Amino acid sequence: MAESGPTRRGFERHALTVTLLTGASRFGGLAREACFSRLIGLTEVASAFGFAFQIPNLFRRLFGEGALSAALVPEQSRLEHRRPDAARRLAASVLSWLALLLGSVVVLAEVALQLLPAEFATPGLRLLAITLPYMPLVCITAIAGAVLQVRGRFGPAAAAPILLNASLVVAVAIAWWRGGGTPVGEDTIGIVAWGVVVAGVLQAAWTLVELHRTRPAPTDADPARTRRRVRLAQRRVLRQSIPMMLGLGVLQLNTFLDGLVASWPTVVGPTILGRPYPLDVDAMATLTYAARLYEFPLGVFGIAIATAIFPQLAREVGDPGRFAATIRRGLRLGLFIGIPASVGVILVRRPLVTVVLEGGAFGGSDSERVAVVLLAYATAIWSYSTTHLLVRAFYARREPMTAVRVAMAIVALNLTLNLGFVFGTGLGVAGLAWSTAICSVIQTGVLARLLAGRAGALFDAAVRESIVRTLAATMVMGVVVWTLLAVVPFERIGGAWTSSLVALVVASAAGAAVHASIARAWRMPELGWALGRDRG
Repeated sequence: MAESGPTRRGFERHALTVTLLTGASRFGGLAREACFSRLIGLTEVASAFGFAFQIPNLFRRLFGEGALSAALVPEQSRLEHRRPDAARRLAASVLSWLALLLGSVVVLAEVALQLLPAEFATPGLRLLAITLPYMPLVCITAIAGAVLQVRGRFGPAAAAPILLNASLVVAVAIAWWRGGGTPVGEDTIGIVAWGVVVAGVLQAAWTLVELHRTRPAPTDADPARTRRRVRLAQRRVLRQSIPMMLGLGVLQLNTFLDGLVASWPTVVGPTILGRPYPLDVDAMATLTYAARLYEFPLGVFGIAIATAIFPQLAREVGDPGRFAATIRRGLRLGLFIGIPASVGVILVRRPLVTVVLEGGAFGGSDSERVAVVLLAYATAIWSYSTTHLLVRAFYARREPMTAVRVAMAIVALNLTLNLGFVFGTGLGVAGLAWSTAICSVIQTGVLARLLAGRAGALFDAAVRESIVRTLAATMVMGVVVWTLLAVVPFERIGGAWTSSLVALVVASAAGAAVHASIARAWRMPELGWALGRDRG
């Protein structure tokens, strides 16, 4: 059942733009992970780099893509349409103090790392000292990208990761060459860490140039009034972002704790409280490789939808009918893509891991370990994408602390499950992934219920019908893909990598064709929305 009226506009086209550019960057990310796995392997060095790269990314999620951007976008959107001069000055001031704040944090952290006693200078901390400058650079990139999205320019921010992927591929190739063609070890992994910093410089330069190019032309006849407007907008941004940062800091601690649990042998040592630690030194690398694979469909589709819909939600928050209708359309589109993506990744996880990662320093047993973790992550791909949408809806309503309070409760649950699965079961590193998936599903349910109480019924007859049809189409798709993989003797086609590639391509193409064909036969408008058509 299609919705009609003025709500049928806008974000799907932007979602397609973000999807295409993010897809290009995610394919580049897969190429990067393919190089990493083959030239570094599933090793302690890979875990150390994963830990060092995780820390700047936490700040990116907190400042760049989290609290600050969520508080800035509604103010920026309002000013861009009414007071362009004030909008230009607001963006410049936020970027300036963000650079100053995070630059100071980097300096203090670098001093602290240099003062550590030699016995605490583990590989992970040594690499962290190199990658820390990436933190302010990537946050500046994210904030500049958020402003560009308000201006209808979704391309630069979505495509910026391409620079990171290219820089890291070049860096790991250089490190491998400097090591004499052997797997990258502790003596050359620093080159890869410097590749992160180079990428940060390139990303920030690109988005800032584009921001300058698209800035509104000066038309201000009353500079004093503009400055007052900017100060008021700054205060509102700070009032929104400071409590959000405190709460979201707890949320990001959740991610950090996941990484710390996995990285303990690399960062701290092989024991805890005098007892052997239940995870190996390659646990963080296993978790990272699996996460990169499930993040591919999530980043291409789920986050793209949430990113594209946020500015529209911020504009429509004063119109409850349009606001709720846009959320419902976002839910329908997100689940239409996310549910079959979850099932598809579960079914093709083994050939996917083999094709992307296996070869060189990465063997068949390594693929098995990563596939087990990927199974756990993939069960909730639909939930990860839906949560992004629901959280942004609360941000658009300027009710960030509601989402934060839910996140804080989920943090406690996630930590409890992490420790229980790792220390109390034989799941090993897969326990961390199962904990993440379980907590995400619970968070989605709680957020949806709370938002429905504020914005009106989210799961109306049209949404329920869409979900039922999506589930039915996914079941048929799953049966077809499972049958293909079980019946067709792909293993007879060349070697392990070639047969896995053929199986992956055939199964993926068949699954997409079946899902799209059923959606077309049932005239589901979500198929048109996924292709960027406002009227599917």
